[in-house]
Amino acid sequence: MFCDGCGSELQNAGNFCSACGKPTSRTIVASAPARRSISEHIRLLGILWPALSALDGLQAAALYIVANTILNSNTHPNQPFFLHPMLNVLALLLVVKAFAGFAAGWGLLQREPWARTVAVVLAFISIFFNIPFGMALGIYTLWVLLPGEAERAYAQESQTFAQRRAI
Repeated sequence: MFCDGCGSELQNAGNFCSACGKPTSRTIVASAPARRSISEHIRLLGILWPALSALDGLQAAALYIVANTILNSNTHPNQPFFLHPMLNVLALLLVVKAFAGFAAGWGLLQREPWARTVAVVLAFISIFFNIPFGMALGIYTLWVLLPGEAERAYAQESQTFAQRRAI
């Protein structure tokens, strides 16, 4: 064991540090597990965003098929007139979100400077519109990328990756 005051090694006997005189406690305290490094979290986000985007793409395709086959105004004239165009617009928005998610994932894996901002914006959108998977990924993204230390670490990694690509 080591003294938490000066860092010197404690002798087996005695309740005081022989170097600084600080009282010691012989109780063992369990420490929290070490937090993963920011780069590991960013790599995981770079994998998860394209996965969620693939689900968004599947939802967009299903919505488009439903809008143009089942809810087509030519085959079902008694439906509300706004339903068909509204579902087509929602499908288009999902496709745009899917492409943005693929771009964010690729950018995070390549440590592009713009990818952090795109991922944070998509995280806020996903929290409200992609329940439950998008909400979980959005919260995780904000937890990883929003703290000030993460911003500095991401900027530093971005510079490191840019220097590696330049070589």
